[in-house]
Amino acid sequence: MDERLPVDEALGIHVDTPAGHGDAHCFRNAGGIVTDDAIRSAMLTCNFFGTKEIVIVQHTQCGMLSANAQDLEKHFRDKGIDSDNIALDPTLPELKLEKGAFAKWIGMMDDVDVTCMKTIEAFRNHPLIPKDTVISGWIWEVETRRLRAPTLDPEKRARTDVTSVPFGVNGKQPARWS
Repeated sequence: MDERLPVDEALGIHVDTPAGHGDAHCFRNAGGIVTDDAIRSAMLTCNFFGTKEIVIVQHTQCGMLSANAQDLEKHFRDKGIDSDNIALDPTLPELKLEKGAFAKWIGMMDDVDVTCMKTIEAFRNHPLIPKDTVISGWIWEVETRRLRAPTLDPEKRARTDVTSVPFGVNGKQPARWS
């Protein structure tokens, strides 16, 4: 979603454009996380349009590190919005969150690398994604304009903002991953 993530440059490809003729489909969302729509899109392209590989690219300094999801949910509640009764897709009213799941659904994160690793696993383990689909994940370092594999190695992460700590976020995010 973030314009600081230049997909063409990072991956050395030409992503699709409205006119077509690209090397890849590019789906963007806040945080680059697995969502029902990401699964729906990947399911369609992998099963029916010949896609053989999914590449997940997340980035440092992500806005999804910058706040706690419970605070965001409180913002909406303070505006009079009942976050326990939200139509996620107005065209599909059956698609609803369980009570208390709104903050989790927002998808704020504590660590970009951990989130990328869990997103990779979620796609690999989803029954609608063919098992022979190659799935990889990468972190775009906004600070260095360099692509790297997700890691927990502190030395490789030291030069970048990969956690919510530099943003002053208090408390852990609601657990999105089971």
